[in-house]
Amino acid sequence: MGRPGSDTVFAGSIPDLYDTQLVPLIFAPYAADLAHRAVQIGPASVLETAAGTGVVTRALAAALPEAVALVATDLNPPMLARAAAVGTSRPVQWQQADALQLPFDDGRFELVVCQFGAMFFPDKPHAFAEARRVLRRGGTLLFNVWDRIEANEFADTVTQALAVRYPQDPPRFMARTPHGYFERSAIEADLRAGGWRETVHFETLPARSRAASAQVAARAYCEGTPLRSEIEARSAGDLAGATAACAEALTARFGRGAVDGQIQAHIVAVRKDT
Repeated sequence: MGRPGSDTVFAGSIPDLYDTQLVPLIFAPYAADLAHRAVQIGPASVLETAAGTGVVTRALAAALPEAVALVATDLNPPMLARAAAVGTSRPVQWQQADALQLPFDDGRFELVVCQFGAMFFPDKPHAFAEARRVLRRGGTLLFNVWDRIEANEFADTVTQALAVRYPQDPPRFMARTPHGYFERSAIEADLRAGGWRETVHFETLPARSRAASAQVAARAYCEGTPLRSEIEARSAGDLAGATAACAEALTARFGRGAVDGQIQAHIVAVRKDT
């Protein structure tokens, strides 16, 4: 139960909870950062992979000139449906697509963007090779990944609390997948294996994660991610109890009322020169 095969399942009520709870909690500041970097690059055409519920898509649509063509893709139709339903400030092409088999011609885009999606790719070198294929010469691959779980305080606290609640089989989704791909050497090796020979630029970017209460943060993690499936697999009727236990642990660490914790990610950029 709770093995990697279930880590990419974002279905049922997860997309809505993900978008309303988790996006403002941890994703919004990094979406703004990627959009700012995209503006500095100045592309005429952009492909977003693993767009999820569209937080980066919305930021890109607002920041880039309307003349910039923007295509947003995701493997999971429920997540993409949520993104399309929320919408953007200007037209975007929404398309279901696998980052490992992109349905686009060679050299179509000037920028490929991916927010917190690379960790979920089952064959990362192949995904990076596909991004390279659809980029024009001079185009840029820009993505981010979470740093180690210890540098992301809410996720770390939730994971520790669940380990206490389920000591025989702790739910490890957060540590295994979202926070399991942080070693720069591993990321660079996968890029090289995907055909990238150019200089890879890394930047570690800390930010703050804030919620109105520990309960809000606990619900975001326990019910708005595939962690929910791991909890339900261990005890079908214990989701509310597990969420409450995580809320108690967050309160103990961050206090009552509004909570504020560190989050941290790596920003990765590489330009296709040949």
